[in-house]
Amino acid sequence: MRDLSRRWAWLGVLVIGLVLYVIVLRTLVRTQNPNFIPSLLLLGATVVPLAFLTFAQARTGHWQVPPSALVVAAFFGGVIGVVVAGTLEYDALRGLGALPMVFVALIEESAKMIVPIVLLFALLARHGRRLPSDGLVIGVASGMGFAALETMGYGFTALLSSQGNIGTVQETLFVRGLTAPAGHTAWTGLTCGALWALVAGPSARKLLAFIATFVGAVAMHTAWDTFGGAIAFVILAIISLGWLFLALHRYRAFAEHSTWAPREPLTI
Repeated sequence: MRDLSRRWAWLGVLVIGLVLYVIVLRTLVRTQNPNFIPSLLLLGATVVPLAFLTFAQARTGHWQVPPSALVVAAFFGGVIGVVVAGTLEYDALRGLGALPMVFVALIEESAKMIVPIVLLFALLARHGRRLPSDGLVIGVASGMGFAALETMGYGFTALLSSQGNIGTVQETLFVRGLTAPAGHTAWTGLTCGALWALVAGPSARKLLAFIATFVGAVAMHTAWDTFGGAIAFVILAIISLGWLFLALHRYRAFAEHSTWAPREPLTI
């Protein structure tokens, strides 16, 4: 029963988050009070990614990453990732005058890995070897934080450029929030999962798998930023989520058959 409730907890997160979003939106429209705009941006940017994180966490095997580690990954991963990526992209633009989309993807995918790598070494020092599924869900959390902050920024920009048109802000939040699980969250989760698999059992094959995963994430990110239109987004979303679900299934099987899996949950 406990396992069943955990597996469906994401639906509760989604429903409650959407209800809160609607309440804030109706209050904003009714009162025309701009003080509700930050709450609208926050909920619109985080509800779907947070529900997806809850979904992924419940499907990574018996050894669950605790909320404290996920909070650290989401908050610091998002903030540090956005700051580092924004700074590097700004410096590159100043030097080159134009920044190819592949460079943007490479910078952002690397920046989102900073906090998960720090967590990897911190948890290794405290607990020893860890499961690849731990890395995947921590990567999903870091990607979620990055995506949420980026979406809030785009929503705020839409508010300013439309001179306060809430409909434009809603559209921005809807599109970016809905596509976030297939974007930053999935790509970072895949890369971190491959990295932790490499650390769990170093081999040439796993090193190549990690490199291929990172290159694949950069390639999908580049394609996402380059090609417009619903068809391209749907195709890329299917590839990203399909790859992530396959990794979840593989890592779960690894966790269930691992002989060195730890007998206590992660703590930080």
